[in-house]
Amino acid sequence: MSEILKSRKSEKAHIYITGMTCANCAATVEKGLAGIHGVEQASVNFASEKAFIEYDPAKVSLTKIKHTIDQLGYGVATKKYILPVGEMTCASCVARVKQALLSVPGVVSASVNLASQKATVEFIEGTELADLRRAVKEAGYELGLEVGTLGDVTIAAQVEIRTLRNRFILAAIITGAIMALMWAPSFTGKPYLLWVLATPVLFWVGWRFYRGAWSALRHRTADMNTLIAVGTSAAYFYSMAAVLFPGYFTAEGLESHLYFDTSAMIITLILLGRFLEARARGKTSEAIKKLVGLQPKTALVIRDGEEREITIEDVQIGDLILVRPGERVPVDGIIRRGFSSIDESMITGESIPVEKKVDDEVIGATINKTGSFEFEATKVGKDTTLAQITRLVEEAQGSKAPIQHLADVIASYFVPVVIGIAITTFIIWYFVGPAPTLTFALLNFVAVLIIACPCAMGLATPTAIMVGTGKGAESGVLIRSGEALERSHKIGTLLLDKTGTLTRGEPQVTDIIAVSSWSQEEVLRLAASVEHGSEHLLGEAIVKSASAKKLEISPALDFNAVPGSGVEASVDGKKLILGNLRLVKERGLSLNSMEEEANRLWQKGRTVMFLGVDNQVAGIIALADTLKPQAKEVLEALHRMGIEVVMITGDNQRTAEAIAREVGVDRVLAEVLPEHKAREVKKLQEDGKVVAMVGDGINDAPALAQANIGIAIGTGTDVAIETADITLVSGDLKGIVTAIALSKRTMRTIKQNLFWAFAYNSALIPVAAGVLYFAFGHTGVPAGLRFILGDYGFLNPILAAAAMAASSITLVSNSLRLRRFKPAKFAD
Repeated sequence: MSEILKSRKSEKAHIYITGMTCANCAATVEKGLAGIHGVEQASVNFASEKAFIEYDPAKVSLTKIKHTIDQLGYGVATKKYILPVGEMTCASCVARVKQALLSVPGVVSASVNLASQKATVEFIEGTELADLRRAVKEAGYELGLEVGTLGDVTIAAQVEIRTLRNRFILAAIITGAIMALMWAPSFTGKPYLLWVLATPVLFWVGWRFYRGAWSALRHRTADMNTLIAVGTSAAYFYSMAAVLFPGYFTAEGLESHLYFDTSAMIITLILLGRFLEARARGKTSEAIKKLVGLQPKTALVIRDGEEREITIEDVQIGDLILVRPGERVPVDGIIRRGFSSIDESMITGESIPVEKKVDDEVIGATINKTGSFEFEATKVGKDTTLAQITRLVEEAQGSKAPIQHLADVIASYFVPVVIGIAITTFIIWYFVGPAPTLTFALLNFVAVLIIACPCAMGLATPTAIMVGTGKGAESGVLIRSGEALERSHKIGTLLLDKTGTLTRGEPQVTDIIAVSSWSQEEVLRLAASVEHGSEHLLGEAIVKSASAKKLEISPALDFNAVPGSGVEASVDGKKLILGNLRLVKERGLSLNSMEEEANRLWQKGRTVMFLGVDNQVAGIIALADTLKPQAKEVLEALHRMGIEVVMITGDNQRTAEAIAREVGVDRVLAEVLPEHKAREVKKLQEDGKVVAMVGDGINDAPALAQANIGIAIGTGTDVAIETADITLVSGDLKGIVTAIALSKRTMRTIKQNLFWAFAYNSALIPVAAGVLYFAFGHTGVPAGLRFILGDYGFLNPILAAAAMAASSITLVSNSLRLRRFKPAKFAD
């Protein structure tokens, strides 16, 4: 366990470092940490894999320290929790909760989402959840337990919606009675009855607003609750004074108007808005709820020869599980007996069922369509594909897009500025307004406070990101963060790795040409012997071809892989080389006139492997890979979006160009070694292009990390998927078009939301302050507008509350339109 000790000026942290393999690694990390401004002392112990750091939090953050370690090529062992946060109502609340979390020693990063009411917190070992809860509670909010599944959060959200609904109904009934009394003829005791009815509406039904305002005041800040509490209290206590001291008002020449109806109606309308907003907000996370709902509750396992139905939590790795037709696959695994057709659309977005046989992988939560089969569980609990997808989407929905930073900055100043405008409004109308001046000054003061809506700014971005990432998940496109979603709409150049990405990645042997002293069978046998056990796609194809011809494969000794070129080994006492032309020339082998044959095959777009035996080329083996379905249509769709498509491959120029002509690629980068792919991405970026890289292999990981947007084919390696910003679960290239189109649509929605949030506040706050008096105050308000603006052009505070409630609901509803997004259709 690490310790985090706080001194008077500096803080100390013990950080677990991953990826160190020797003492030199520890020295590298230590030197890098010591060079950070603000780090006073750094010591790295290779044996314990820990770094002891003493730093000044005023000069450097743990985020910067972690970033430095990452840049050095190592990692920091951190925990990341997604936690529900209660009592947040506006963007100011988000900022306060985030600041509270970041103030806890050991917290590396924190992101708070108003729409989902969740916080994503990353911290180093040693930081306790109790510390996080304490800090958030001191800020006036409640931090829930860790979110392992969405169940608890969903239940909590349903309870919140039900509470808001019930309180709104009660407030509406009481407020209805108050409004009726206001229009009724005067009678003895009427003012007291209005006072009695209004009191529970404000201080029981609307207690959440006062509690939030008090919490903000304790922390010397202000939020939306402050605006509501001050506005309604001003109307309420003015009316209470008029009831208790009517003689004072008469003596001072003031009109003792009662505004109990105004304060009660404001609370009622805002509660209605909160209720509708919460219900709409719940729909933004519908995709996550669907994913969680896919998980079966039980599994039929075979233990000791007997079938037993157990809960999904009790399934263990290695269990043999029986799945019947129509049932969902409980967890991830490998088929050991039987075969079937499985509907994987809920995970991959592909509607056509996939045929599965022995040794094929199955994914938990998919539906078995036809036959029964038994499979061995390989991933359970949080490690299943469904759990990982759910976690990834949850993190993406809790993240922030860069475009939101502007709204956050404005929101941090918004409430104090509004309070200042309200006070200024009151003073101006009290001294220079029409009679009765106190009445109009008070109503305009209340209207300004109530109509201001920091909620709109806080919801504009996260609601759209939640729906957008959710729609992506439904289509088999996993978007890692709001930042990735935003960057994707700017993509100008798309780099496609050829093998396994643009093509199926399942090459087949098409030609075998041997020199006169060798037979085709012997050339293939020796090549297969060298590649036996290889995980390279070309090697597997050669071995498969030899096995199909029932050729005897000999063991290979002294095996050596030459990255991007080929392999070397000894077979049957012969020194063999199998690789491309560059490797053969580097080793100085005699080509035996094979280069002409190779040229002919290259012109056809074949990949050519040269087999060298004891310094002589014995023959060549040609392989071809077929394009993925709809590859040409996908590239045409990308071109229509104005995106340049570049193919990158280790193949020679001629082979690459043959594929490029067939599919319609704009540019070809051929003969690029795996370690140079990232360099090619960087070159394109230096030309000012926003580059997306699509790949599926381990050797694509550096290029995926270098690109502005890394897109991993989900059928590829875990390393590539972990590095990528976007993952295509099905491996279908259509997902690229879906991801970019969804990004563009989501960003358009976010910009619409931000525009209306700013436009609403910019336009209506001046109206609430009474600027229309200068247009209508002397000439009179037109009859059609009198209900809204009264006789002098002053906005009724009740209508201000209705407008404020409507603004948030409108933005959330606009984001929900993204649920109608449909991926582009391509001909089969």
